[in-house]
Parts: sequence; C-alpha cells; structure tokens
Amino acid sequence: MRKEEMDMEFLIDSNRFYLEDANGELTAEITFTRPNNDFFIIDHTGVNDSLRGQGVAQALVKAVVDKARAENMKIIPLCPFAKLEFEKKEEYADLWRR
Repeated sequence: MRKEEMDMEFLIDSNRFYLEDANGELTAEITFTRPNNDFFIIDHTGVNDSLRGQGVAQALVKAVVDKARAENMKIIPLCPFAKLEFEKKEEYADLWRR
C-alpha cells in the first residue's frame, strides 16, 4: 500500500506538518503561513530522497487541505509541488484562492 493511501501521522507545528526519522532528522515537511483569518499560503514542500515516490508529499498537501477545510480557510499554493497538486485534484478547487 502506498503511503498516500494511508492516514499518515505527521508531527505538527503552528505553520508546518512534518516527519522525522528515528534519529530525529527531518525527512519530510510542508510549510505554510497564515497572513490573515481567510487563507493559508503553502510556500514549501520537501521530501527526503528515501521517501520519494511513496505519496508522502501528496499526503502533506492533503494535511494542509484538511486543516483548511476544518478551519473554513482558502489556500494559495505558491510552492510549485502544491500548485501542481491543486491543478491535478478537482477536490481541492473549492479551497484554491486564485
């Protein structure tokens, strides 16, 4: 089963979701800002080479999408990867602040 098909348990800070390996080293993260109470700006998505191709980056974007839905927010995907995800996934269209 691909990681994107699983519910991933990301660590959470106020402006990012991320994963660490057993040594506490950062292996994946997505960062976003909240300029006001209307929208998030996704500005970075990064995944360690060891996790590439496993759906981790997609799951990170989905984590921000889920947070935006829960908080009734929109998203501006400035990060090229996040923008591509928004372009590919119709289910994100209602959250995309253009």
